Amino acid sequence: MTPRRSADPDALTFTERARREQLIECTIDLISTRGYPAASLSAIAERAGLSKAAVLYHFTSKDNLTRAALDRVLEQFGAYVTERVARAAYPKDAIIAYVRAMIGYQQANRRQVRVITEMLLDDHGGTQLKTPGAHDTHERWQTLAALLTDGQRAGVLREFDPQTLALAIGGAIDGVIGHWLAHPGLDLDAAAAELETFTLHAIERRG
Repeated sequence: MTPRRSADPDALTFTERARREQLIECTIDLISTRGYPAASLSAIAERAGLSKAAVLYHFTSKDNLTRAALDRVLEQFGAYVTERVARAAYPKDAIIAYVRAMIGYQQANRRQVRVITEMLLDDHGGTQLKTPGAHDTHERWQTLAALLTDGQRAGVLREFDPQTLALAIGGAIDGVIGHWLAHPGLDLDAAAAELETFTLHAIERRG
């Protein structure tokens, strides 16, 4: 019996790291093109040109491998948004940068968006979350709530509950993206501009 690799990521060899990266990319490709149910260990192994046993050497189950694929996508998504928010010089600009980045990443990375939706939706027509709130990964609403709080502390935003407004803005973004995924003809650039206006009306001080 072939021993499994070490559970410690730092103990992986260069070859093991490269093989894990290959398997994660193959999994992302399969989920994005054929859907989560079709991304079996056998299918992933075939796509990677490996045996199923070789896949299990690196990942002990389909759940572990698909979770690693989802984590990779979410990490890339988060890094994209964080980088663009960090460029903003003022609190209000940071909030708008967040909205634009959330739309921009998904517009440019439809493949990765498919992985997120496939992994987080159940199999009843893809309309219900497996676990309520599961889409709020990597402290998503908390990140926006923190930006809103910073704007309030700087005195440039009106008084409101940051958590509630973060959830509302996030829900609006999700709604637009969900419609765009089902109806690719939607002008997503125009929709992003409307979301920017929507957000500004929601957060700005009133005269």
